[in-house]
Amino acid sequence: MTVHTIEVPEDNAVFGHTTSAFASFGYSAAVRAHGLLFIAGTIGRRADGTIPDTIEEQTEIAIRKIEEILRLENLDLSALVDITSYHVDIRQHLPGFIEAKQRLVKAPYPTWTIIGVSGLASPGLLVEIRATAAYPDGASR
Repeated sequence: MTVHTIEVPEDNAVFGHTTSAFASFGYSAAVRAHGLLFIAGTIGRRADGTIPDTIEEQTEIAIRKIEEILRLENLDLSALVDITSYHVDIRQHLPGFIEAKQRLVKAPYPTWTIIGVSGLASPGLLVEIRATAAYPDGASR
């Protein structure tokens, strides 16, 4: 089995200072295996490390980070096949999350599992999104 780790360059404009989390916490941004790209949970922390107050902005940033990882692999959001999102205070924030998600993720839609949680890694974080994408059939990956 061939497994390839996807690394986000330290000077990446979308991730900014947050790329240090990969080494600090000992995980990869994404891993390619068996024609699939497994993307680690992404959060709505800005490139400068600050956390926005709104679920809409946090959702957009998290999805933009997923989009950037896909771009590094010559894919786009249409390659997503499965997503799981974790939400703090889900009842309050779900409408804003859905609004932001619908602006960015278009049909054909991936599967999506939404889970309510009591908290995430840093105070103020409202959502974390992990995703799986598929490479096109016949792609040499």
